[in-house]
Amino acid sequence: MKKFLMILAFASVSMASMAQEDPTLKYSVATNSFWSNWFIQVGGEWSAWYSSQEHGADLAVSPIKTFRATPNAAIAIGKWFTPGIGLRTKVQGIWGQRVMQDDVHRNTKYWVANEQVLFNLSNLLCGYNAKRVWNFIPFIGGGLGRNMDANLYAMDLNAGILNTFRLSRKVALNLEVGYNRFESDIDGVERVTRPHRGWESHDNNIYAELGLTFNLGKGTWEKTPDVDAIKALMQSQIDALNAQLNDANAENARLKNLLANQKPVETPKAVKEFVGTPVSVFFNINKTNIASQKDLVNVQGIANYAKDNGCNLLVTGYADSATGTPDHNQWLSEERAKTVANELVNMGVSRDKIETAAKGGVDELSPISFNRRATVQVK
Repeated sequence: MKKFLMILAFASVSMASMAQEDPTLKYSVATNSFWSNWFIQVGGEWSAWYSSQEHGADLAVSPIKTFRATPNAAIAIGKWFTPGIGLRTKVQGIWGQRVMQDDVHRNTKYWVANEQVLFNLSNLLCGYNAKRVWNFIPFIGGGLGRNMDANLYAMDLNAGILNTFRLSRKVALNLEVGYNRFESDIDGVERVTRPHRGWESHDNNIYAELGLTFNLGKGTWEKTPDVDAIKALMQSQIDALNAQLNDANAENARLKNLLANQKPVETPKAVKEFVGTPVSVFFNINKTNIASQKDLVNVQGIANYAKDNGCNLLVTGYADSATGTPDHNQWLSEERAKTVANELVNMGVSRDKIETAAKGGVDELSPISFNRRATVQVK
């Protein structure tokens, strides 16, 4: 038992040092579906029984003095519900040695089935890290054991420490130590009548296990969405739509004014002025691709007019001066102008009929996002 306690103490000291991991690796995770984060474990065990009749008898076969090494096997299936909390169903056993009276011990066959709660302290204390090599996982649980030779059943309580060492995304090496405490006689040997205290009144089983963990399906956790970034993107798109609406309202007001004051014979001139009005195409922050294809509806109208009348078109690019360096904004405005010019070519306008200009970062419109645009007009 002294060796077992030394193992637990060493694991605790190691856990304290592990808490000094790089804090930059911490991040919140999103909840996975029920079918994610399942695992299967298989392993080989060394175990020893410490039965109730041995306590206080100073028997030579006591495992405190001479461990009775018996090989066993274990298999478990479990699921992580969060990076720090999981459940596992584990079955272990095959062979054991029970102590009879007068230092006699006999082989027996048994199994123990436990339901256990797993606490991944590495993730709980240091934050989730999908590539962490070592995970320190204490567990507690309870279940049922059976001695097949004596045909006895007993409920048990279970505790231990599971250490996993990452080999790959799907496989990890296990090193586990644990303790099973049975609530009633399971080894089939009548207790010696003497005062018992604590664990001395129960049959006990201690074990060490080496095995493998196999992750089933998705075994990792994704970062939570960046809500602030999503809000910023949505706001940028709303700003672009508002800018389009403002341009449309201004154009409608201008057209109403023209229609109210023009003479019938001047109708063709009014049409030319309409076509000559700059049409805006908007962009998201630091982007050179058009934010919405709806902007190209008005551009198509100018393109058709230019083709029918042999007109030259001027495409002018802009960036907002509130973000980026002057050099970068100049480049952005040039690229935005080129993007719209290419769309005009795709609409059938001859390349030699298109002139581009770039104004760099400007602060002409409010809000500032309205300045992330390119305009098209008849020259």
